[in-house]
Amino acid sequence: MDRETFNKLAGLTPTGSLVARGFVATLVSLVLVFGTGQLAAQSNREPASDRRAEVGDDPNDPGPFARDISLELKPAAIKAAIRKVADWESLRIADEPSQDWTFATLYLGLLSASKTLKEPHYHDVVMKAATHYGWTLGPRKTHADDQAIGQSYLWLYREASNINRIQPLRTQFDEVMHVSDDEAKPVWWWCDALFMAPPVWSGLAAATHDSKYLDYMDHEWRVTSNLLWDPQEHLFFRDKGYFNKREKNGRKIFWSRGNGWVMGGLVQVLESMRSNDPRRSFYVERLKVMAESVTRLQGDDGLWRPGLLDAADYPYPEVSGSAFFVYALAWGLNHHLLDTRQYGPIVRHGWAGLVSHIYADGRLGCIQPVGAAPGMYNPGASYVFGVGAFLLAGTEVNQWVSDEHNNSSVRSTVAMRHATGREP
Repeated sequence: MDRETFNKLAGLTPTGSLVARGFVATLVSLVLVFGTGQLAAQSNREPASDRRAEVGDDPNDPGPFARDISLELKPAAIKAAIRKVADWESLRIADEPSQDWTFATLYLGLLSASKTLKEPHYHDVVMKAATHYGWTLGPRKTHADDQAIGQSYLWLYREASNINRIQPLRTQFDEVMHVSDDEAKPVWWWCDALFMAPPVWSGLAAATHDSKYLDYMDHEWRVTSNLLWDPQEHLFFRDKGYFNKREKNGRKIFWSRGNGWVMGGLVQVLESMRSNDPRRSFYVERLKVMAESVTRLQGDDGLWRPGLLDAADYPYPEVSGSAFFVYALAWGLNHHLLDTRQYGPIVRHGWAGLVSHIYADGRLGCIQPVGAAPGMYNPGASYVFGVGAFLLAGTEVNQWVSDEHNNSSVRSTVAMRHATGREP
């Protein structure tokens, strides 16, 4: 059964009613996953065995949209949106720590939100998880997903320089470095891995001033890039299983969240890499090229669809991938790597689109569930990794807007002084 038929059954058409959404949409997702050969890929990505927390849900009726937040691109409005979503999510997961990659992304977003809002509660949620697990990574030592939580450990280490916060991570990575590469299957064989693991390796290099971790990261990143990068579309395939698969319109399948993972990981790597590192230019150039590609694919609502090259076949935008794009683009603006005139409007439009999917209780909707390719979901679907991406995006957008406001104020002051010889 093709996707159009499923859309009709589920009521998932742009103008149709959402009939029996919960059951049918779940059935759609399962059949699409198994029907496109994702079962094998999914079997390699089981979450951490001791994860107890709920990753997310896809309710039939998520309630009304929020009316107490604004789409305005002003610091107060941005912070209000961040707080509303962070409060809702942190309450849901506060007593359920996890080492899983899904939560690793959320924890990074909560730390970012805590810094932006000067709200210690979000920070405390992450600290509680870190101490619960004794600062250890997930059980699969070489698997990128189980290394992702190390990004939060490194953040917390930078706050206190307590070596106990990164010693288990360092010990494990020293062991992993001696595992031989398998040419038939790179250690980071799927594009999502470029968010999960490389920032931990580059961050550990910065924390310890030991370049061997950066050497390892750079080598493995390029191995994955050489395998999955499409030089025509300037996007990443999710994994090699998608080289010959096509969207309904005949174009290649490029997953928005998969490419969002890559861009989010890129800026995290650049964040911890020295400005004079000779390898840095490679990652800067890749960020710029991907930024140009995804900009052309932005929807009229400011967001991106699950399948980047066949937007018409997906009824809803995908918030997690879109949030990663906004995060990476705003980071590029803040670090003067991307041109404000070209990418400023993309970030503005994208942030407004993201905020428009916040519900009255703080739920962030339109997040595709765990998967390996473009899929179907209800408008209220919300998952922790998408919330994490939103909080990261909000932090960078807030920084950009604040800097723009401050720069504008300085320019006005200088102009007034020149015109009148007096301070305004």
